[in-house]
Amino acid sequence: MPEDPIAHSELAALTRRFEEVAEKTDREFGIVKSDLTAVRLQIGNLDQKVEALEKKIDRNQAQIIELLTQLVGRRPDAG
Repeated sequence: MPEDPIAHSELAALTRRFEEVAEKTDREFGIVKSDLTAVRLQIGNLDQKVEALEKKIDRNQAQIIELLTQLVGRRPDAG
């Protein structure tokens, strides 16, 4: 049975389109993967900043408690 040139041409066109879409999908997946990596890094940085802020708040609270403890029992006019 001889090959059908129209069917062969259509098959080649479909194959090209499939390969183009596959390449585009791979590129877009790479972009999304890269964006997710950037988001993970930003979340890590935010976590570090939150931890540092929590430590600073703890230090400030300790200082406030210490100062209030020193003030207990003092007369207001005893400067």
